Amino acid sequence: MHWQEIVLTIGQLVFIIALLPSILSKDKPEIWTSILTGTVALSIAITYITMSIPIAAISAFLNFVAWSILAIQKYKQNHKTSKS
Repeated sequence: MHWQEIVLTIGQLVFIIALLPSILSKDKPEIWTSILTGTVALSIAITYITMSIPIAAISAFLNFVAWSILAIQKYKQNHKTSKS
């Protein structure tokens, strides 16, 4: 593992940790923010795979998962609000 992969992995993990309060709270970012950011994270993961840096790819994929969770939560929140 090269130092660059370590830096990229740590960066992705910091982003994931920073998202935990949003995942656990009632306040969610706008759904399109979550979808767009998740899509970018997934494209980064795919790019890391093609660069043969698998640990960084896994951490970027986990970042995608975190943003996807937020998008789903916001969707459910919006759907619940519109039913009321």
